[in-house]
Amino acid sequence: MRKISSLLLAAGMMASAGAAQAVTPDEAKKIALDAYVYGYSLVTTEVTRVQMTNVEKPEGMHAPMGQFFNVKRYPPADYRGVSAPNADTLYSVAWMDLDKEPWVFSHPDMGNRYYLFPTYSLWVPVIASPGSRTAGGKATSYLLAGPGWKGEVPKGVTKIDVPTRYVLILGRTYATGTEQDYKEVNALQAQYDLRPLSSYGKADYVYKAPPVDPNPGYSMTDKPQEVILGMGTEGYFNRLARLMCHDAPPAAEDAPILAEMAKIGIAPCKPFSLAALGAETAAALKDLPQQALDHLGKNETKMGVERNGWVFAMVGTYGTDYLKRAVLAAFGWPANLPQDAVYPYTFVDKEGQPLTGANRYTLTFAKGQEPPVDGFWSITMYEIDKGWWFVPNPLNKFTVSPRNNLVPNADGSVTLYFQNETPGKDKEANWLPAPKGAFLPMLRMYWPKEKDPSILDGSWTPPRVVKVN
Repeated sequence: MRKISSLLLAAGMMASAGAAQAVTPDEAKKIALDAYVYGYSLVTTEVTRVQMTNVEKPEGMHAPMGQFFNVKRYPPADYRGVSAPNADTLYSVAWMDLDKEPWVFSHPDMGNRYYLFPTYSLWVPVIASPGSRTAGGKATSYLLAGPGWKGEVPKGVTKIDVPTRYVLILGRTYATGTEQDYKEVNALQAQYDLRPLSSYGKADYVYKAPPVDPNPGYSMTDKPQEVILGMGTEGYFNRLARLMCHDAPPAAEDAPILAEMAKIGIAPCKPFSLAALGAETAAALKDLPQQALDHLGKNETKMGVERNGWVFAMVGTYGTDYLKRAVLAAFGWPANLPQDAVYPYTFVDKEGQPLTGANRYTLTFAKGQEPPVDGFWSITMYEIDKGWWFVPNPLNKFTVSPRNNLVPNADGSVTLYFQNETPGKDKEANWLPAPKGAFLPMLRMYWPKEKDPSILDGSWTPPRVVKVN
């Protein structure tokens, strides 16, 4: 489909020269850590792709390449699968292999229903954001073309250039959570269509799943972090080199770090050997995987911007900020563009004290100062015990939002109640049940307004949570 770019050839030649260069163990360790961080999003995404698609048929959160799996209901209160589940949008997820030809993704007329189909390369940045914000509600088709493809785009189809062999669509469709609305959303999901370009417009297209790989080389159930640790230093860099060779060519802007990596023999298409660096350097790099993961963990809190006690991160695109990209891959894979969704959260009240269900709290939006969005907003309650989880409660209510028909105060302001026990029947529409222990509320803002007031430029910030007893 394509030839190796001049950038990769140059990197390969530098690797040959670099292998002969003398670098001290300390220099090698710094380069190796930078290289590990640089490649972490790519290796994480590839491991996730294989784990999600190496199956015979759609089941749970898995489906073969080229086929959607559609989540048809929100998770129950006792769900403990993926941390920080949501009860605002139902997921529709698909991976495609663009190596032989492009694929076409089509969705039906969505009317006024909010939807979003962020599209990701193997490196994890958002490369396109089909959805209500960018395309409106009409039925639309998109051609996803891999690197180097120069064919003709069918009339009426929007082209998305994908810089890697594999591409992910992680769709979200708004649902109120009622049975009737679930049925309407499920009917839309059934019409989300994927097919190779050669079958576009053909009524006789029949999907055929690729064969399952009985030996993919790592666990299909362990978390990606654990799988990557298990690769060791040499295994990790060899996998990175293979991925960069064909499946995920580095961007032109990555040339400087590729030149550094080449000094210790890490380059696209070339095998990597610790032994070639000498015994002292090899020993210094033996524990690199755990050291790198610890390094990412220490930088997790630096991802967010704190305003008024709320923490939020502007992610989705990264440029050459490889550390930010790697931290996102390790702890929040993947992410939306902030123009599509922002998820601020808080652990503390107005006085800076940790939130706990042993107390009662309020959050009040002044009249006309509710979250400024063109889509919708909600606040989800999570108990924070070995993850962020829904809170079981008598109302089976995990979020509070305008769809609950919030009751305003006499002055037009809106007060929400975060507490373990009911604030009274007259206030239950505005109640978000809390656990008895530590918790955090997360404000989800879909399609935030871009002009003042806006969370995007800091001209709007959520008010602080106030302890009332």
